[in-house]
Amino acid sequence: MGEPNQETTADRLRIMSQGTTATEALAFFDSLPPVQLEEMMGSWSGAEVPTGHRLDGVLGILGWQGKRFDGEDSARPLVFQTHTGRGFEVNPGLVPLKLALRCAPLLRRRIAGGIVRPVLQLARTTRPRARLRMMEYRGTVSATMVYDALPVNDAFRRVDPNTLLGAMDMREPGPPFVFSLHRMGPPQ
Repeated sequence: MGEPNQETTADRLRIMSQGTTATEALAFFDSLPPVQLEEMMGSWSGAEVPTGHRLDGVLGILGWQGKRFDGEDSARPLVFQTHTGRGFEVNPGLVPLKLALRCAPLLRRRIAGGIVRPVLQLARTTRPRARLRMMEYRGTVSATMVYDALPVNDAFRRVDPNTLLGAMDMREPGPPFVFSLHRMGPPQ
C-alpha cells in the first residue's frame, strides 16, 4: 500500500480538527505512514483534534504551544505559552494527570485557564522530560515519545513532512487523546 496523497491527508486533518470521533481519528492515524526519529527534530506547534476525549479543550485553554525535540534523549513534551506570549516548558511529572482528567470540565472554562496557567509556571523545567524511541503502536513501528515520569506514550504518524498526527496513549481505559503537530521553522 503506498503513502496517502499529502493534499488529501492535510485536508482530512483540517476537517477532523473541527471535531470527529475517536474511531474516525484512529482510522485516519492507522492509514498514515510511520515517522522516523530524525524527522522529529525541531520545534512543533500543537493543536488538539477533538474526539470527545476528556482532555479535549483543556490544553488549549491552559496555553499549550506544542513540543520540542532536540535529540532522541532530549524531548520536551509540554511547551506552554504565557498570556504575554513567552514560552516555557512544564515538567509533566509535576502535573497531576488523574486530577486533570477528573477536573477536565472545569479546566475547559476560560476562568480556569486564567487561574491554572500561572500555576503551571511553578512546574517549569529547563531539562528534557521525555525520550524518543521507535515503538510499535496499533500495529506499526513509528517514532514515539516516552514520558519520563508518567505512564504515557505519544505515538506519531506523518501527515506530510511538516505535519504529524499524535496519539497520546495513557494507562486508562478508552481511546487515546489525539493531536496534531506542525513544524515551526526548518527541520533541525
